[in-house]
Amino acid sequence: MDTHAQFDRRLKTLSRKHAQMANGYTSQLRGDGLIVMKPKRASRRGFPLFGLLALIAGFFVFKGIMFASLGDITYNERVAKLGNSTVIEQAGAWVMQADTVTLFVAGFAEPFTK
Repeated sequence: MDTHAQFDRRLKTLSRKHAQMANGYTSQLRGDGLIVMKPKRASRRGFPLFGLLALIAGFFVFKGIMFASLGDITYNERVAKLGNSTVIEQAGAWVMQADTVTLFVAGFAEPFTK
């Protein structure tokens, strides 16, 4: 009965390794010359938080450069004009309104835009 349990354990191990290698594998040469197949690590496919933060930062940089290049009066007039239209354009006007981050970025960008 002991040999049957060992066989089942080896069979489960082989099945687990086979399932892992179904996603891909790499071959490695050990120090003794034996070629060993290792399963590839499963890539972490989560929400790209870094990409989202980069997109938000880029948007604020865009707003700051627009604010610095147009000037505060012209920028605010255009945003107000945008706010007097459809609901989607009103949402765009709310997003594009000057905030503290936009003014901060515009302070840095102003010497380069004039």
